Amino acid sequence: MREVILLLAELVNVWHDVLMEVTQALGWNLTDKDLHFWVIGILGIFGLLFVDVLFHYLAKLSITAISFLFAFTMMLVFVFAVEIQQKVTGRGNMEFADAVASIYGFLAFCSVYILIRLGIYGVKIFKQKRAQDTSA
Repeated sequence: MREVILLLAELVNVWHDVLMEVTQALGWNLTDKDLHFWVIGILGIFGLLFVDVLFHYLAKLSITAISFLFAFTMMLVFVFAVEIQQKVTGRGNMEFADAVASIYGFLAFCSVYILIRLGIYGVKIFKQKRAQDTSA
C-alpha cells in the first residue's frame, strides 16, 4: 500500500513540475494555487460531464446502478482513509491487500443484496404471469 501511494505521489509531483515548467515557458507565470485552480477545475468538469452522461444512461436502466456506483465510490474513499489513518496513527498496517479485502467484502454483500432483489422481482413477475394466465 505504501508503495502504491508513493508511486502515485511521485506521478503527481512529476506532472506538477512539468505543468509548472510549461506554464512558465508560455509566460503565464501561474502560482501553485493558480495551477491547482485550473487543473482541478478542468479535470473536475470533465469528470462531471462523464458522470452526468453515465448516470443519465444508467437512470434509464436502474436507479440501483447509480446507487451502487455512488456507494462504491464512498467505500473506496472510506477504505483508503482507514488505511491512511492506520499509517498515520501506527494502529494497524497500511496494506493494499487490506483495501482489496474491504472492497471484496462490499462487493460480496452487494451481490447478496442484488440476488435477493432479483429473487423478489422474479416472484413478482411469476405472480403477475400466473394471474394473467388464470384470468384469461
